[in-house]
Amino acid sequence: MILALAGGVGGAKLAAGLARALSPGELTVVVNTGDDFDHLGLHVSPDLDTVMYTLAGVANPQAGWGREGETWNFMQSMATLGGPTWFQLGDKDLATHIERTRCLRSGESLTSVTRALCGRLGVRHAVLPMSDDPVRTVVHTEKGELDFQHYFVRERCKPRVSRIEYHKASAARPSPQFAAALADPALEGIVICPSNPYLSIAPILAIPGVRDVVARCPRVLAVSPIIAGKAVKGPAAKLMQELGAQPGALEIARWYRGIVRTLVIDRSDAALAPQIEALGIVAAVEDALMRDDAGRERLARACLARLVR
Repeated sequence: MILALAGGVGGAKLAAGLARALSPGELTVVVNTGDDFDHLGLHVSPDLDTVMYTLAGVANPQAGWGREGETWNFMQSMATLGGPTWFQLGDKDLATHIERTRCLRSGESLTSVTRALCGRLGVRHAVLPMSDDPVRTVVHTEKGELDFQHYFVRERCKPRVSRIEYHKASAARPSPQFAAALADPALEGIVICPSNPYLSIAPILAIPGVRDVVARCPRVLAVSPIIAGKAVKGPAAKLMQELGAQPGALEIARWYRGIVRTLVIDRSDAALAPQIEALGIVAAVEDALMRDDAGRERLARACLARLVR
């Protein structure tokens, strides 16, 4: 069994490749919930939904998030009524949030609700939230403290960041199924998808006990979300610079030092391989830019081959 840790769009792409390469029962995807938030009275799980929609084959292929063939009647009506429209909820997507919220209010866990939603959309592999307990990623900026979605969507990542916190992470527990996967004797290795390490992977590792268990696993591989000094998607490079780090695969290696055994970097960063290996991390050079389904599967199979060597 392979355990994948993922955030949103970048993580979902590699998770989809792994799902094409592995049979059901051979893959468990654990997803960041640090950016979950309540909006318009609904529990919204952006990263979980992106992974779920992608694995179900119903994601918007242009945006990488949301539903394909989406309509926007709800948002148009909300705008007419003068309500908040900064966070776009399509009509199909809205149904997901309403059903999730209904189930959570009836006493179901986020893990249980996620399993049910994935099943109804035809997702064949296990998708789990990192925790059933609330964890909130808070970004400290020149505009003050911002919940992640306010920083990422409403403010469009523009404010300068000085610090990132993961509120309530110290009191959270890994979801029971996540804990079971980490302890499973059949666990062959862990793949950390090319998600933002600060915003998507760090919240998972901040849950007590998770970092130590992952670090003790003999086969842990991460894929750099930075290619040629730039983030494929999202604010990773900007954040690195604002937090005093040089954007690049070498800094990603430094961040993961002590956790991963192998870091997959793009061919354009091959010259960094000796410096990465000087940190005690194997640098695996691959075509890391996933342009289409074939590219996702190709990278996934390359990761699996590196992982089980």
